[in-house]
Amino acid sequence: MMSFLLRILGNAVAIYAAVWFVPGFSFTGGIKEYAIAGVVLSLLNMVLRPILKLISMPFIILTLGLFTIVINALLLWLVDYIFDFVTISDIMALVWATIVIGIVNMIVSVVVKTVD
Repeated sequence: MMSFLLRILGNAVAIYAAVWFVPGFSFTGGIKEYAIAGVVLSLLNMVLRPILKLISMPFIILTLGLFTIVINALLLWLVDYIFDFVTISDIMALVWATIVIGIVNMIVSVVVKTVD
């Protein structure tokens, strides 16, 4: 339970970092909206991501793992599609926001493993 809460917090912080660093990725709202987006992104990563990775395993192997960026971008695009307070202006903003969120989530994942 604690690791899931840390992942939600990590996703909220990752979205904040993406808003801060990526032009074209905007967010309107406060802490509540960041928390909601973090919960939804965490749930999508927990439920849909393994299914998508299993289905696209040949592409992941063929691209030496780079296709996971496409999967992560798809999940981030779903968050943009679900909520009005997340806005991604173009494909480059989506790609860069996915990379920033991925880097922050890698750091959070290391922290979560040390806490467990």
